[in-house]
Amino acid sequence: MDAVRELTPLQAAPRPSAFTVDDLIACYQRGVFPMADARGDERIFLIDPDRRGVIPLHGFHVPRRLARTVRADGFQVRIDTAFDAVIEACASARPGRLETWINAPIQELYGELYRRGVAHSVECWREGRLAGGLYGVTLGAAFFGESMFSAERDASKVALAHLVARLLAGGYQLLDTQFLTGHLAQFGALDIPRAHYRKRLIQALASEADFFRMSAQADGWSVLQAISQAS
Repeated sequence: MDAVRELTPLQAAPRPSAFTVDDLIACYQRGVFPMADARGDERIFLIDPDRRGVIPLHGFHVPRRLARTVRADGFQVRIDTAFDAVIEACASARPGRLETWINAPIQELYGELYRRGVAHSVECWREGRLAGGLYGVTLGAAFFGESMFSAERDASKVALAHLVARLLAGGYQLLDTQFLTGHLAQFGALDIPRAHYRKRLIQALASEADFFRMSAQADGWSVLQAISQAS
């Protein structure tokens, strides 16, 4: 790992040839995460932003229309049944976003994290088809949200609501979104200084949490109740 520098979004160093899953886990523990410049670029860059996006778990906001959608249970929400399909969908080009930061080496690394039980997917299905979802990494009581996608309206938002309820039920302390976007701001996301983030990260890594404490069959009412009780 001596060949890897911790970087800002304006700087980047190519992936060392021997960069492993263990190295990737160590990066998360230091508050650094990987990205690629483009789908076809084999290099991995390590990012260390000045400000870090987070969603306060006890301040997660569910917009009224989304609450109705979650409550209606129009999607079947599953956990870890199609991780590879979720990351592939997140990496695919779509209208308004022709490039992606997920390249083949990143997909391989996160596939290994999934096989180790360190990465998870939350999936929304309808009529046997994957309609949306998200994936991320869990260490201690921290969950690092990586990416999400929707093939149907609100599918990724429903997945996010189910994720937050699951993290609350499991005793998580930190939901890292890497950056603050307008899309995430509607749910109460904010950005905090790097030093503040690292203090919260150290506390979360020193604690324990259980991603599977909430039932995999949790319905929309249970999800909204878990969120409202924590708010």
